[in-house]
Amino acid sequence: MSKVQEGLLYSESHEWVRVEGPNAFIGISDFAQEEMGDITWVDIPDLDNVMKGEEFGALESVKASSDLYSPVTGTVSERNTDLEDAPELLNEDPYANWIIRVHMSDPSELEDLMDAAAYEAFIAK
Repeated sequence: MSKVQEGLLYSESHEWVRVEGPNAFIGISDFAQEEMGDITWVDIPDLDNVMKGEEFGALESVKASSDLYSPVTGTVSERNTDLEDAPELLNEDPYANWIIRVHMSDPSELEDLMDAAAYEAFIAK
């Protein structure tokens, strides 16, 4: 069974958001990494801005490739470059290893995301 971490917000495309003030750290859920299998490559383009619902990167695994979609709009303030050399970190602990940090331009977008209980119900379907 996939682990869902309390205190994070989740999108229907299986990204999580950890909010720290105006910043959103974005990663993938345990469910997503389990579905993908061993992640072999993380593509994080050098973007200045992301828009809610738009692609910001991609993952590849032994089973599939999957696009990453931003749950919020804002300015990309940091990329987790550790993942370029060690994509398996997302399999080892998807909640400790964020992918991008975004300075949110519209924090009200967070209202569209699911809390842990709602996400657990969503993935149980």
